[in-house]
This record gives sequence, structure tokens and C-alpha cells, in this order.
Amino acid sequence: MGFCRIVSVAALAAGFGVCAFADNPIVNYHYLADPAATANDSMFYIITDSDDLAGDSNYTIKSLYALASYDMKNWIDYGIILEAKREYDNINDIWASGIDIGPDGKFYIVYPDGGGGGVGLVVADQINGPYTNPIPNNKKLINNWGGGLADCDGIGWCFDPAIFFDDDGQGYFTFGGGNSDSRPAAENNNNIFNIYKFNKEVNGFDVSSKTQLKIAGPKAMEASYIHKKGDTYYLSYSTSDLRIAYGTSKNVMGPYTYKGIFMDNPNVNGQNINAHNNNHHGIAQFKGKWYVVYHDRRLVQAAEHPISLGKANPAPAFHRSVSIDEFTYNGDEMNKLTFTNEGPKQIQNFNPYRTYPALTSSMQRNVRSRTDWNKSDWSKGVAAKHILTPYASKESWIRISGVDFGDGAKAFQVKAASVADGNKIEIRKGSVTGKLAGTCALEKTSGWNQYAENKCEVSNLDGVVDQLFLVFKGSADSTMGILEWSFADEVKPEIPQAPFGGIAAKIPGKIEAENYDEGGARKAYYDNEKENQGDAKFREDEGVDIVLGGSGKALGYTVAGEWIEYTVNVPTAGIYQLTLNIASGSETSSLQFLVNDQAITDTIKIPKTDSTWNVYQEIDAGKVTLAAGEQILKMQITGSYVNVDWFELSDTATTGIINRLNFEGNSAETQFDVFDVNGNRILGIRSSVSQISDEVRNAVHRSGIYLVRGKRNGFVKRIRVTE
Repeated sequence: MGFCRIVSVAALAAGFGVCAFADNPIVNYHYLADPAATANDSMFYIITDSDDLAGDSNYTIKSLYALASYDMKNWIDYGIILEAKREYDNINDIWASGIDIGPDGKFYIVYPDGGGGGVGLVVADQINGPYTNPIPNNKKLINNWGGGLADCDGIGWCFDPAIFFDDDGQGYFTFGGGNSDSRPAAENNNNIFNIYKFNKEVNGFDVSSKTQLKIAGPKAMEASYIHKKGDTYYLSYSTSDLRIAYGTSKNVMGPYTYKGIFMDNPNVNGQNINAHNNNHHGIAQFKGKWYVVYHDRRLVQAAEHPISLGKANPAPAFHRSVSIDEFTYNGDEMNKLTFTNEGPKQIQNFNPYRTYPALTSSMQRNVRSRTDWNKSDWSKGVAAKHILTPYASKESWIRISGVDFGDGAKAFQVKAASVADGNKIEIRKGSVTGKLAGTCALEKTSGWNQYAENKCEVSNLDGVVDQLFLVFKGSADSTMGILEWSFADEVKPEIPQAPFGGIAAKIPGKIEAENYDEGGARKAYYDNEKENQGDAKFREDEGVDIVLGGSGKALGYTVAGEWIEYTVNVPTAGIYQLTLNIASGSETSSLQFLVNDQAITDTIKIPKTDSTWNVYQEIDAGKVTLAAGEQILKMQITGSYVNVDWFELSDTATTGIINRLNFEGNSAETQFDVFDVNGNRILGIRSSVSQISDEVRNAVHRSGIYLVRGKRNGFVKRIRVTE
């Protein structure tokens, strides 16, 4: 069922049998390395760097990836979340990094600038970003070649940072590796790591807090990592003989007493799965159990090399894969880790009624992925898209384990681009050729960036299905791009989008945020969770999260990328004042308004009003231009965690400028005046009516909305110019 097979007696002797690995490594369509881990109450998170670009003689590492799991068996792959030279000019390469969740619920990553250029810090509201540098003037924490708050303090290798937030919310970071005259690495005499204490804002640190982490034990190489169990702190590190050692302390800043070896070089049943090479680890507790993530070389050494990874049999040293196993303690001592093919046990059933990124699975065959970057989306607070691209002419699938369908699923929904005819997804139980529960044909789209909503009925999906397969079928490879999918427990009739209560909201006027359009998910709104998480008990069958607050009810639990729409009626075209009544406990919340999917505002930065999200305040969001008539007003969340009570569009002195001009006219008109939205004439044009839009766009070189009026009979046209 997997892609492993016996290829020779030699392969058997080397320990690679019918299946050289099972659920470990986590993914088989990327080479991933140097993992770090953290967790909150709902999910376990992993970040890794990537060996996808590596050659046969060196590391070429440009990207950080993120993965997460609700159940420790099925993993969501969010794709690239940070990339050297794409977002931040001060990153040359991005190697082993550290992650932890701060007391504010945000994700903090410390990263190295390549093989020794220093240590940086970024932060985001959600694991998949977008990430920003909180340090003033875009500086790093530590520099070797400039641009940091402090230097490397004589450490030989200024890299491999880790981050740790203590129970009281205080943050710390460590880094270091290598050997130097002033900072030696030697048996029972290791002094190659530093620890610093973050300031309260987590955007810098007190240089005087610097502490050199000295520890006995085997000669250290790199990868300092701190975690805590009870009142004991653990400092673990990679040794020069390619194992993971650790020491303990009652003080996070040491001194640490060496205790022993926690991880041998990865092996299964006495067979080394790491090409006898280096290792890196991350440790986190989740739902009462402890887990360690690490890298190995079992994917590159597999008996059958996955086709999705391109070149066959590359150099093992530079092509790593990420695995995870559970570990235990004996009192305060860490029991030595047992490496497994199976990975951790699933700790809860998989909920199929959420909307998942396409690459959510417990195993895969003949798939690959790409991360689509859009810098304008990134700057607006929208994370990059991660796309599943199957090798559909071959046996191509993903598997989901332990799926709890409850009383039964009725429909499968998938958002996908498809640039060829005949692409489809089969939903099967038990195996890739098991019982067919449904087939979803994919609508052909006009390109890779055009995604269609596809829906099909399914049957015989109830109770817990141990193994569910999404099988990709098509006549050609790389002709479909799957963005996300979900199941539904009922087949609802198609409901056209319509204004709430049947009457469009009149402008000027105030619109309560909870009175969004009817029509359901992906028509009137997009919410990343199916459930209504609010406490207002309002429109509970919809996924929009309505909370008690403000003047009564408000939109809450917002996440970047979500949107909600309102049908509005504008009797008089013109310029309107936009006012919002909002609450936010975050300093990075933001939103944007669009009409008919065209932006009418820039990104609106939302001020932090109170750490509890219970204090609402009115803010001036500027002026917007609206044409007359009924139209769809969209509110797009671009920065997570803003609560919206209401918004209001009120009259301004310039309302009516557009309406005063007659939009009907003589099609033979040849002379026109062009006005900006404030009524100022900016130029005159000679043209036919059929060519006037192109003529204005050629003549005006500044983005905006312009009004064209004919000189002879008042012909008027509204034109948007985008530069």
C-alpha cells in the first residue's frame, strides 16, 4: 500500500524490507531537516528547514516550513512560511530555527542567518504567518557580520538558535555551536552556548542578561534546546559523535548538571537510518504526552525513491527527512528515545468536517507541493497558499487516519485549480482500491491561480474509518492544484446569496457585523472553521463566529484570510466616511473593504483596545468612493483577532458628485473631461465612447477611480485605473 518494495537481497540485508518506513517520516514529498516543536491546547506544531535545493556536496537551505497536528497522526503541511531573501533582506540562508508560543498566543521564531551570520526574530499571529520582525529598525538579535543588538561573544558557530517561554511568560533564547579558542567544545568542558532574557515586549533583550551555558558531558557540536517539566529545566544538545545529550537545572539560566544521552544516532532494530550523520531535535508536551521531533536519512535511503522528489539516489548526507516519536521520563530523568517506523499513536479521532489545507494526511504517494507567494497578500496579512499537485497519471493519493464521520458524511467539497479535462478525486475506504465512497470531478479552470469550488455526494461514510484515501486521477501529471477540502454532514440545497432579511443595507447607514448576507460558506462568507465558536447564539448553523460584545453582538474569532459580505444599496454615488466600532487585544489586527472584489480601502490597521477584547471603540477608517446601485461589500480580515461590532458609511460633503452626472449619453461622443473623485478636472480627451476606458488608462498614470463626462450631453463613465 505504501511506496516501499523489496528491490534486492542487499536491500533486505541493509534493513530496507517491504516497507523501509511507515508513518515516519512525516512527509515523503520534501526533504526536511532541523525540526523544532511547540504546542498549545489544540495543536502540536513543527517548523523545519528544507534540503530540497541541496546538491550532492553541500547544504543549500532557503526556506522554513510549518506542519501541525490535532491528533499526532495526521499532519497539516502549511508549506513555506519564511524564505531567505524574499521577506527580509537581512537573511542570506535560513538554517535550523527555533519556535515557541508566547504568553500573547503568538508564534515566535528565532532563525540563524545561514551558517554563522547571526540570529534573528520574527513573530506571527498564526503558524503559517505572515511573519514580521518586531525588532526596531529591522535588526537582528545577534550579529556576526553586523546589524544586531549584540555580537556572537566569541562562539565559533553563531547559529542554531532556540526559544523558550517559561510558565510566567518570560522569554529566553539560546544559540551556539562549533569550537573556538575562547569558547571551547571538549569532553566534560563545553562552553559554546549563550542564553539571553527577552524584554517584556519580546522585541529585544537586556545585553547584561547574557549567560554562558557551560555543561560537562560529551563534546558538544550544536543545537542547544531548553524545555521544562515541572520545576526542572532541561538543556539538550547535539554532540560531536552525533547523539543528543542533556543536563538539568532548577534555574533556566543554569548552571546545568550533565545527566546522559537522550538520543542515540537514529536507528530502528539496530539499523542506522541516518547515514551515520548529524542530528537535530525539538521537544514539546501535548495533551499530557511528550514528543521529540528529529531528522534522519530514511527517506533518501528508501528502497524505492519517491518519484515526486526528482533526482534518484542523491547524496544522503544533504537530504534529510523529519520524523517524530513519543518519549517518557523516569522521574526527572529522560528515558532514551526508541525510534520507530510507525511514529506516535493517534490520540484523538480526525474531524472531517473542518476545512483543511490540501496537504493534510498521515501518508502520501506520488504527490508534490508548491507554495504560491503573493507579496501583496503577504503585506496585507494573508498567508501564502500551499498547493497539492498530484502525479495523477500514476498511483497518486493521500491517506487520512482515524476519521470520525459520526452519523455520516453526505458530501465532499474541494477547492482546486484544474488546467486539463477529466481530472477527478476518488474517495475510498480502507485502501487505495478500497470501497468507493464518491467521485468528485474537478471543474476546469482558466489557470493555476483560478480555483473552483467542487462538490460531490458521498455515501457509506459513517462511524470511524480507520484509513481514508483521496485518490487523484487524471490523464496527465501536474494539471491539478488542490488548495483545500472538507466533508459535510448534510447536502444543503444551493441557496443564492442574498441580503440578510431580504433587504439590502442602505448607504448611508450603519451595518451590524452579524447581519452579513445569507447564502452560506464560500458565497456570503469564508471562515476557516465550520463551527460557530461565538457565544451569542445567533445564526448558529453558520460558520461565522458571533460573540457577545459591543452594542450587543459582534464578529469575533477572526483569522487572516477570512471574509464576510454584505449586499448594500447606494442610492447616491459619491464619497462616504467609513467608521468602525471594534475591539482587539492584538497589535497586528487589520482588515480591508472591497466592493465587487475591488479594493476601496487600503489595509486598515486596528489599534489594540484592551487585552481582553471586551473594550470597543470607534475608529475613523477614512473615506471610500461608492458608485450608485446595489453591490456586494466585502470585509476582508488581513490581520487576525479583531472583533467588529458595526461599521458605518456616512455622508460627506462630496457625496453626490458622481450621481449629479448623467450616466447615459451619446455613443458617438468625441470630447470628454476626466475628473478625480473629488470633482477636480484633471485633463480632457478626444475619443470614441467605445475606446474611452483605454484612453483614460493610457493618459492617467496614478491608481484610482476617475469620472469621465462628455462635453456635449453629459455622458458619464466611472473608470478604475490600476498602476
